[in-house]
Amino acid sequence: MSIRRLPEHLVNRIAAGEVVERPASALKELVENAIDAGALRIAVKLAAGGIDLVEVIDDGCGMTPADMALALERHATSKLPDEAIESVSTLGFRGEALPSIASVARLTLESRVRGADGWRRVVDNGALVEEGPAALPPGTRVRVEGLFDRVPARRKFLRSPRAEYGASLDVVRRLAMARPDIAFSVEHDGRRALSTNAPEDRPGRVAALTDRALAENSVAIDLEREGVRLGGVAGLPTFNRGVADHQYLFVNGRPVKDRLLAGAVRGAYAEMLARDRHPVVALFLDLPADMVDVNVHPAKTEVRFREPQMIRGLIVSGLRRALDEAGHRSVQRPDEAALAAWQPGYSPSPSGEGLGWGSAPNATLDLLHRPTPHPSPEGEGLNRVMERRPAFAMPPPLARAEPAWAPPPESVAHPLGVARGQVAKTYIVAEAEDGLVLVDQHAAHERLVLERMRAALAGGRVAAQALLLPEVVELDEPACDRLEARIEELGELGLDLERFGPRAMLVRSTPALLGQGDVTGLITDLADELAAFDEALSLKERLDHVAATMACHGSVRAGRVLSVAEMNALLREMEVTPHSGQCNHGRPTWVKLAHGDIEKLFGRK
Repeated sequence: MSIRRLPEHLVNRIAAGEVVERPASALKELVENAIDAGALRIAVKLAAGGIDLVEVIDDGCGMTPADMALALERHATSKLPDEAIESVSTLGFRGEALPSIASVARLTLESRVRGADGWRRVVDNGALVEEGPAALPPGTRVRVEGLFDRVPARRKFLRSPRAEYGASLDVVRRLAMARPDIAFSVEHDGRRALSTNAPEDRPGRVAALTDRALAENSVAIDLEREGVRLGGVAGLPTFNRGVADHQYLFVNGRPVKDRLLAGAVRGAYAEMLARDRHPVVALFLDLPADMVDVNVHPAKTEVRFREPQMIRGLIVSGLRRALDEAGHRSVQRPDEAALAAWQPGYSPSPSGEGLGWGSAPNATLDLLHRPTPHPSPEGEGLNRVMERRPAFAMPPPLARAEPAWAPPPESVAHPLGVARGQVAKTYIVAEAEDGLVLVDQHAAHERLVLERMRAALAGGRVAAQALLLPEVVELDEPACDRLEARIEELGELGLDLERFGPRAMLVRSTPALLGQGDVTGLITDLADELAAFDEALSLKERLDHVAATMACHGSVRAGRVLSVAEMNALLREMEVTPHSGQCNHGRPTWVKLAHGDIEKLFGRK
C-alpha cells in the first residue's frame, strides 16, 4: 500500500483521540480556554455526565467573528505570540482543542467582544452548518452536544453517566483550586452541584472543594528555594484517607498528575502514615517557565522538570518542616460536653469469652466507687466526668488494676502462650512454652474481623446491627453516587445505606461484627475504595478490599487498654483463625523471641 496524505476530517478525528478521551477531557480544554481568556466567572452545565451536553460560559475577553473562524482551525492559537513555546504561561497553547472537539460532536461557539455584536458558529462533526449574529453578554459560550454520537467505536468505551460526571466534576474542582480569584459553578441535569465565591484565599478554596474539616486539620506550606516557590496546605497525618485521590498537585497553576511529585509527598509522610493510608494535600509549585516543560503530554497533565531532584527535595523538606511546626497537633476532637457524654465502655466479663464487655462483679464496683482519702486533681476530673455520664453507663475498663478472677493459665497448651501484659497500649506480651510472643493488637483483631466477615458472607449474608439513630454522613456527590450504585451489595455485607439528598448518605445499620465504630470514617473510606473499582466488577469480586476496609474500622485500636481476659481471648481466637499471622495489609500480627534468642541477648549463650 502506497503512502497517502490523510484527509482533514480524519486528521481531526485522530487528534481528537489524543485530546478528547471523554467528556471530562473536552470540559478541561474549554474551561482552560475560559481561564486563559481572563474570565472572572465560569459556569459549567452538564447533561448525562457530559455525554449529552457540555456547556461552558465565561465573561472573558471574547472573540471577533474572524477570530472565531480561525479558532476552529487546527493549530491556530492566540497564546503563542512568538515561537518560544518553552516560555508559555497559559494553560492551553496548541490550538487543537476546538477543532478536535468539533470533529466528533456538534459544537456551538458564541462569543462577543465588549463594545461589539455577538457572533455564532455551529460545526457538526467537522462540517460548518450555521453562522450568524448572536445575542449574549460579553464573553464566550461553548456548547458541545452528542459527543462521539457518530463515532460508535469511541462512544461504546465511555463509562456510565455517573462515572463521567464524577470525572468532569473532578476536572472543575482541580481548576477551581488553582484559581481562587475566579468564581466557578457546575450544574448537572438542572441541579447545582458546585459553587464557589471569588475572590477567596487559597486554604479556604481548597477546604471548600475537598473537606470543610481540612481547614482545622491542616498546616500551611510556604517555602522558597532557588527561585522555586512551594505553597499550599497539607493535612495532618491523622487526617488521612484510604486512597491517594485526595492529593492535588499544581505546577504554575496547571493541575498535573506527576509521579515525581506524588512520590515526594509519599516520602514526606513516610514515617507518619501506615502504608495503606494517604495524606490530603494541595501543593502549588511556582517556578520559572524555563525550568519545566509542559509540552510532554497530549492533555498537558504531565510535566518534566529540569532539576527533578531539587524539586523533590523542596517538596519533602517543605512538607516535613510544616508538619514539624504542627508539633503534637492531631485531628480535632469533640468538645468537652460531647466527651463527657461519651461512654468509654464496660468492664470485662470474668469468663473472658470473646472480646465484648460484660458486667463487673460487685467487688470491682466497690473498688471504683470507694471514696479516696486524698483525691488528686486527676481523680477530681474523673469524678466530674463520671457524674455527668448517664446512670446506665458502666465503669470504664479496669486496665492494670484488675483483680484476678482465676489463677493465670499455663502456657504449655497454647501455641501463642498466655498474656502477661501490654506495652504502649498497642502490643500484647505473652509467654509461650518456647519463648516470648509480641502481638500487634490492632493488626491481629483486624484479621480476625475480616475472617469472620468472610465466613458470614459465605453463609449468605453478614449480620447487621441497626443503629439506634440513623447517622447522616456528608460526602461529595460522586462519592454518594458510587455508594448508591452498590447499595444492594453493601447490604449483603451488613451495611444498610440510603441516599439522603445530593451530598449525603443515611446509615441505618452496620455489620454487627464491627461493633460501635466510626461510622463516618467507614463510609468515607468505602467511598474512596469504590472509586478505584472497575464498574464491571461486583463487590464480591473485590471482597478482600471492601471487607478489609470494614474490618479495619471494627478492630481493636492501638492505644486501647485491654484487660488480661481480653488479651487471652484474642490470642485463643488467633490460634484457630486461618491467616491470622498477617493483617489485611500484609504486615505481621505477631513475632516470637525464642528462649535461645533471649539468652543470647543477655550473654548466657
